[in-house]
Amino acid sequence: MKRFWNEYQKEIADDHFFYERSCIRQTFFAGSEATFLRILREELGKDICDNPHQHTCTGIGYHSDVVPFETTMTVVARLFSLMTECGYKNYVPSCVTSFGVFTEVMAKWAENPALKEQARQYLWDACQREFEVPENIVHSSDLIYKFREELKPRMRYQLVNRFTGRPLKVVEHIGCHYAKIFPHHGIGKAEFPYVLAGMIESWGGEVIDYPERRHCCGFGFRQYLVQENRGYSIANTKKKFESMEPYEPDFILTNCPGCAMFMDKWQYTIAEMEHKTYDQRGYGIPVLTYEELTGLLLGYDPWQLGLQLHQVQCERLMEKIGIAYKPEEKYLGVGGKLLPTPLKPEILKQ
Repeated sequence: MKRFWNEYQKEIADDHFFYERSCIRQTFFAGSEATFLRILREELGKDICDNPHQHTCTGIGYHSDVVPFETTMTVVARLFSLMTECGYKNYVPSCVTSFGVFTEVMAKWAENPALKEQARQYLWDACQREFEVPENIVHSSDLIYKFREELKPRMRYQLVNRFTGRPLKVVEHIGCHYAKIFPHHGIGKAEFPYVLAGMIESWGGEVIDYPERRHCCGFGFRQYLVQENRGYSIANTKKKFESMEPYEPDFILTNCPGCAMFMDKWQYTIAEMEHKTYDQRGYGIPVLTYEELTGLLLGYDPWQLGLQLHQVQCERLMEKIGIAYKPEEKYLGVGGKLLPTPLKPEILKQ
């Protein structure tokens, strides 16, 4: 069995990473990427470059048929040029869609070297820059997975309900662009994606299997960007919630910025539309990014992680785990100034 499981693994570099940020992650879960960099640098002692001159990968526009492939591969080439300029060879995108875009572009270049030379020329004509292709490209969740056992002794908390002593029940959701477009580039491939399940099991939790475990979160780009299609988007997400509801999960863990955003925000939307939540107490099911989860278990301040920005609030989850937090500091801004408290939803409890 071990021999067969080895076929579902992937090569992940040990150190010296070039980090590429996500436009959606920074917008909706702004503390996650800073947390990831802190974990890599301070907890693991790794060298990771956070270049200030990076930009979007065009992924949403590309998959919505707005940005042509030639433009996308030139943008990818410029991002690779930043990595090359900084002296790195291991590329780590924060966004699952970016991971898919880079993987697709590199596959096209390998199949048709003339396309890569075309990208070199486009890049030079646009900004007189040159690039090398990464030797190793992995998603940032791959790194947390790789070092999960090394992080475990540093953690102050486990995924255990302190009131019952039982493992927390966790739904893991893998972004489609991580393991479905190019299955062999994801840990566990498309059949047995294990990148998040591995974290949950290592840190004391129980992974919940349910019928729609591999169903799309509902983003789909075209389905959401065109306003008339958003009913299709929310229907996909609702199908997932209805499927997981009987298992009473304590929280949802995702590795895709878009998935985290949709599964968090749509719970508020469904509550407003149908007066329905998918937990027993009316608070909704908390949705965490893997960076937020790792930071919480390491004992980082939840408000520095940005948990107050979630639509479904996480206080009850933190209380189950036994995580200390200061309610009075939830809405402190820069410099300690208290920010206005957001209006509370009518149906989804806060």
